Amino acid sequence: MLGHQAKVLSQGALVRVLARVRLHAYPRRDRVIVLLSLRAGLRAGEIAGLTWSMVLNDRGRVGEVINVRSSIAKKGSGRRVPIHLELKRALSELKRHGLRSDCLPERPVIISARGGPMRANSIVNWFVALYAELGLEGCSSHSGRRTFITQAARQAHRAGASLRDVQLLAGHRSIETTQTYIDGDTHAQRRLVNLI
Repeated sequence: MLGHQAKVLSQGALVRVLARVRLHAYPRRDRVIVLLSLRAGLRAGEIAGLTWSMVLNDRGRVGEVINVRSSIAKKGSGRRVPIHLELKRALSELKRHGLRSDCLPERPVIISARGGPMRANSIVNWFVALYAELGLEGCSSHSGRRTFITQAARQAHRAGASLRDVQLLAGHRSIETTQTYIDGDTHAQRRLVNLI
């Protein structure tokens, strides 16, 4: 994929991805991995570095935002990302079914089969294997992030948000970087031209 952007996932592909992870050995964990990418726009390194303290509120429950600390973010671009309801449910279920010691505040949310934290490289390889299983060509660990950013940009006007808000959610230093993540839609372009 060198030189190419990761493919944005269609709704149908997302349904297939979530159906496939239900069949995995660690379905709760794997669902959270997918949703952290697709519903929060996290990078592989951020997924690997995410700890429970970054998602839990002061009562020990999954809160309303993910506090992506600068220590795990690319170029120190820490940020706060509101937690999508689907992701909140998945995180709550993962916590509820995890060992108490695995859900301590400084423990990683995503734990490897051996019981330790997964590395960013392992997350990247995990996505490569998942998309290969499903025959989704052109997809990588960045596909969920590109999908998140593209969908956020397309829906920003409905929420009263701007491209600047999308930039902040993505943790990009420049709006130009954010714009490169947004996938165009020829059908929407056609509809737009017809409205002029």
